[in-house]
Amino acid sequence: MGAWVTRAIRNFNLENRAEREISKLKPSTAPRHPSAKSLLREQMSCEWYDSEIKGEIARKDDRLLSLLKEVYVDSTDPVSSLRVKTAETQQESKEFRLPKGHHFDTLNVKNIPKGKISVVEALTLLNNHKLHPETWTAEKIAQEYQLELKDVNSLLKYFVTFEVRTFPPKDKKAIQSK
Repeated sequence: MGAWVTRAIRNFNLENRAEREISKLKPSTAPRHPSAKSLLREQMSCEWYDSEIKGEIARKDDRLLSLLKEVYVDSTDPVSSLRVKTAETQQESKEFRLPKGHHFDTLNVKNIPKGKISVVEALTLLNNHKLHPETWTAEKIAQEYQLELKDVNSLLKYFVTFEVRTFPPKDKKAIQSK
């Protein structure tokens, strides 16, 4: 049904729209400078113009062809340190750890690569650090979740959890929440 409606709308008044587009004036070329007009007329009036240009197009330059045949490109990419690093990180990511906490019972998360944490774990460690910063230090978090210390320091510095605050009503007629 939907295709029929779409087709009907698309083909509505098609001939009139096509006729209108065809009858529109075509854009004209930009005006040429008066000095260029005379030079163009002169060039176009010469009979040797057509034959010379066509000859230049069709002619093959043997000297250029011989130079082109001498060109040989043999390229090999240098071994970059990126390839070595990616190979090392792939081997490291094959080591897994079990998820912390009971949050993953309902999810299908069986293991987490070392050096990474899940969203639930990130929120948990941020909240623990916020509530008990003397107990949950960056070193303890790095050891507990098998993370690098610099990553944990960056995480604690740049990410915070949301904080919900409720303000007591100023009006005594306000309904108290239970």
